[in-house]
Amino acid sequence: MEIYETESEIAKRKNWLLSLIVIVLVSIGILVILQVSAMAVVPYLFNMSMAETISMLTGDFTNPNGRMAIYFVQGIGSGIGFWVAASIVIHFIDQANLQWEVQLARFNWKGGLLMLMIVFGGMLVNGFLGYLNSNLVLPDFMSDIEIWMREMEDQMAELTKFITDFQTIPELFAGILVIGILAGIGEEMLFRGLLQPKMHLYTGNAHVGIWLTAFIFSAIHVQFYGFLPRMLLGGIFGYLYYYSGSLTYPILAHIFNNTFTVLLIYASNQGWIDFDFESTDTVSYPAALTGLLVLMAGIFYFKKINKPNGKLEQSI
Repeated sequence: MEIYETESEIAKRKNWLLSLIVIVLVSIGILVILQVSAMAVVPYLFNMSMAETISMLTGDFTNPNGRMAIYFVQGIGSGIGFWVAASIVIHFIDQANLQWEVQLARFNWKGGLLMLMIVFGGMLVNGFLGYLNSNLVLPDFMSDIEIWMREMEDQMAELTKFITDFQTIPELFAGILVIGILAGIGEEMLFRGLLQPKMHLYTGNAHVGIWLTAFIFSAIHVQFYGFLPRMLLGGIFGYLYYYSGSLTYPILAHIFNNTFTVLLIYASNQGWIDFDFESTDTVSYPAALTGLLVLMAGIFYFKKINKPNGKLEQSI
């Protein structure tokens, strides 16, 4: 049961469209302000000109300090940006109370172990979903859209490959901080902490609210051929929050998922293991089936160890 107690008029169900518009505008505004601010500081911190900074963000990865500069811009502009945007809407516009003392008290180590089991199962299932997603073929009349989607995907893949090609231990730690920790906290605060309770309230159905939020969560990453895997992760994070009433679980699950992936990529780059993050050419059906069983069992027992879910805890 999500916790989102507020007396604000804008947060009421009848004002759902206005409330969502406010979230979008505040989020975009904060992200733009923080990213521009971070870019303005980059030349002084990383010995790069503004022209080099702009070139780096548009695909020129030749500068030796480029990777750390991108971590800085992403960390400030996205990770911290999502958290700041969510905090402004929650505290100053909706005047809501997330009751963090209650949320933290609801966390327990048995649930934490089940959370890890659930995320691991989701990773295995996502191998299959990634394979399906990568082989998506749109109808002929949507060929122009498909070409655009492929071009966007290639650009994002190139950026992802660059920022995960860790050359030093400091770069690895920076990657874990930005991709794992800051992204996990910021995105969960915005999507599960703020948006999911609202979607639950506006639709009157917790499951619809969870999957609508997961859809939006996946869509904002603008990686069309990774849409289904990311949407599943969003759904998993959503149910962890809904069944436990503690935002701690999805935050830690998000951090674990991203950090574990970063460490796998680093181990592969070092030649310690055979792992290709970008490859979707093949799929292991036994692994996917095993993952599905692990995921389902984990969710079942996670729900069982938490109190039965009643109606949404909020007074709007």
